[in-house]
Amino acid sequence: MKRWASMAKTFTKIGREIAIAVKEGGGAPEYNPRLRMAIQNAKSANMPKTNVDSAIKRALAKDSANYDEITYEGYGPAGIAVVVETATDNTNRTVANLRLIFSKGGGNLGNSGEVDYMFSRKGQFKLKAEGLDQEELELELIDHGLEDLKHEDEFFVLLCAFEDFGKLQKALEERNIELDNAELIRIPSHTKELTDEQAEAMIKLLDKLEEDEDVINVFHNMDMSE
Repeated sequence: MKRWASMAKTFTKIGREIAIAVKEGGGAPEYNPRLRMAIQNAKSANMPKTNVDSAIKRALAKDSANYDEITYEGYGPAGIAVVVETATDNTNRTVANLRLIFSKGGGNLGNSGEVDYMFSRKGQFKLKAEGLDQEELELELIDHGLEDLKHEDEFFVLLCAFEDFGKLQKALEERNIELDNAELIRIPSHTKELTDEQAEAMIKLLDKLEEDEDVINVFHNMDMSE
């Protein structure tokens, strides 16, 4: 049941990303880079094509919901900085839910700009390493915004500056390199070590945040190295 609940949550998130992309740039993937990215992420998450097509069709309808992308900031247990990205059609509901989750989780919802400065916004691309040469790929993509390339298991993970996301995405597409995942992330400038008890409380808070239907991504600066 947990697996199905997680899959449903993932599909809901991708559905909202598709809706936002369609509202922003239309329903034709070939002319809408953000929609192409959302469709690729849907494919990687094993979201059925019928679901993707339905999400695009719903977003094109005149009476479709409009989702606002809003970022919230706060602190978790032991002063851990937390940034929560949401896509919502009801901001009053979203902020009330988040305030309650933070409060019950031993933290507090903060003000805009309170912790976001502790994070760098980056573009991240994940692609299968099979058949690709790491050095050659680095040389080809460095002029298109590539900042870092790591080999993790069977994947290459590429990082770029936030403003270079579209440029690097286009360069990968032009080379017919299929992406497993593409997203904008936030990397903390420093991390904070917690005791086992504090870490357990923080993980519970993160789980509750990620369960909320309006939450798309959650970033924090808890040390996860162990």
